[in-house]
Amino acid sequence: MSFDLVLFGGTGDLAWRKLMPALFQAFRHGKLPQGGRILAAAREDFSAATYRSWLHERFLDVEGAKQPGDEEFARFAGLVHYLRVDLSQPGDYVQIRQWLDAPRDDGPADTVVLYLATSPHLFPQICEQLGKVALNGPNVRVVLEKPLGHDLESAQEINRAVRSVFSETQAFRIDHYLGKSAVQNLMALRFGNALFEPLWRRESIANIQITLAEQLGVGTRGDFYDRTGALRDMIQNHALQLLTMIAMEPPSRNDADAIRDEKLKVLHALKPFTEDSVLHDVIRGQYRGGTVDGRPVPGYRDETKVPPHSHTETFVALRTEVQNWRWSGVPFYLRTGKRLAAPEAQIVVNFRPAPHRIFPGVNVPNKLVIKLQPEDGLELHLLAAKGSGPSEALSPVCLDLDFDKAFAENRVGGYERLLLEAIAGRLNLFVRSDEQEQAWHWIEPVLRAWERDDDVSGGPRPYVAGTWGPAAASALVARDGFAWPEEQ
Repeated sequence: MSFDLVLFGGTGDLAWRKLMPALFQAFRHGKLPQGGRILAAAREDFSAATYRSWLHERFLDVEGAKQPGDEEFARFAGLVHYLRVDLSQPGDYVQIRQWLDAPRDDGPADTVVLYLATSPHLFPQICEQLGKVALNGPNVRVVLEKPLGHDLESAQEINRAVRSVFSETQAFRIDHYLGKSAVQNLMALRFGNALFEPLWRRESIANIQITLAEQLGVGTRGDFYDRTGALRDMIQNHALQLLTMIAMEPPSRNDADAIRDEKLKVLHALKPFTEDSVLHDVIRGQYRGGTVDGRPVPGYRDETKVPPHSHTETFVALRTEVQNWRWSGVPFYLRTGKRLAAPEAQIVVNFRPAPHRIFPGVNVPNKLVIKLQPEDGLELHLLAAKGSGPSEALSPVCLDLDFDKAFAENRVGGYERLLLEAIAGRLNLFVRSDEQEQAWHWIEPVLRAWERDDDVSGGPRPYVAGTWGPAAASALVARDGFAWPEEQ
C-alpha cells in the first residue's frame, strides 16, 4: 500500500523528537509500507537537502539504540521531502496539493495522511483550507494531536471545524498512551483470557490506582504549561483513556466503534463532580524547589516563562467511581504530576483479601500491576508458602512479564504503532469526538471550582520536588483504608 504522509509543523519539537524517530523505527523494522513519501511542511526556509541535514543532526539526540547510522539514515532520508509553507496563506495549501498530485513512479498514493503536529488553535484554520483545496477525499486521513481544546467549548469548536471538512472515520485523534504495548495487552488480558474477566468486578477488586508520574519539570515549556496545567495535560486525556480501558464492558467485536462505544459508556458512568466533591475528592499541588537524583532543581514559579504568582497545578490526585453494576462502590484513584520521586506510569489493580484467613501472619491482598513506563510489562503479586511447615506464614511472590524481553523481535513504540495504524486506516487506538467531549464535560466542574477557589485558598498545595506530591494526596487514599503503592 503506497502512502503520502504530510507532517504539518515538520520542524517542531514533536516532529523531530517523536514522529520522525518513530517513522524511522518503522522503516528500520520493515513495517513502513512500500511506496511511501514523507513531506515535512513548515515555515523555515529549507530545501529538501538542508532539511534532511537538519533532521540528521536532531537524530543525534535520539536514544542511543534508536539512532541511525549514516547509511541507514540516508536510505530513510530518501523518503523525506520538505516544503516551505505558511499555514496562514491559502496559496500555500495549493502548493501542498500540487506536490501530492505530481506524478509518481508507482502511480497515485493509496492513502494520504495529514498529521497536524501544530498548535491546536490552528486546527480549524488548517482544516478549512484543506477543504478548499479538496484535500479531504475518501483516501485522506487527518491526525490531530492533543491538547484538543482548552475546555469543552473549545473542543467542540475544533470538532465542528474538523467535521465540516472530514468525516468522523477520517479523523484520528491521537493519544500516545493508547499505543503502548501494556495498554494494548489490557484488551488481551481481559478479553482474550478466561482467567481475569470473572474477577474484574466489585466483588473481587478493592480499588484501582492509575499513576502517571514524571521526574522532569516544565523545562522550556513554561508558557504553554502555565496555560494548561496537569488536569488538562494528563488527566483529561491519558488518565481517563486508561480508566476507560480498565473499566469498559467487553465489546461485541474487536472493531473501532464497538470498542469506543464501551469506553464512552464508562465516561458517562463516572461520578460527576460537584463544588463540594471537588474540595473533598480532588487534590492539586505545585512543586517547589527540591532535589531530584541528588541535584537541586528549581520550583515551578522559578522556571523559565512561568509567572511568579502562578496558580497553575503541576500535580493532581483525585478519587472517582464508575457508577454501574460492575464497579459500584469501587474507588478509582488517578494521580499525575511533575517533579515527582520517580518517572513511573502504571495501573495497579488491588484485589480484595481472601475472605477467611487460615494462614498466620499478614495476608497481603493480591494485586496486578500494569507497567507503562519506564518499561512495559505486567506483574501479578501473589502469596505462596516457602516451606512445608503448617504454621508458616505466607510470603509474597511476583510473576513478572517484561514485554521488552518476551516480545523483543516485535517491539514497537507507541508513536510507531499509532502512525502505522493511521496509515492503515485502523481507528481502534484513536479517540472519537464524543469520547473526547465527554471527558472535557467531566472535568469542567473541577476547572470552574478551582477558578472560584483560587482567591480563597491561594491555589495549589506546595510540595517539594523529588517527593510524591502533597501529603493530602496520601490522605485522600487513606480515607478509604488504602495506600499508594510506594506507601504499602
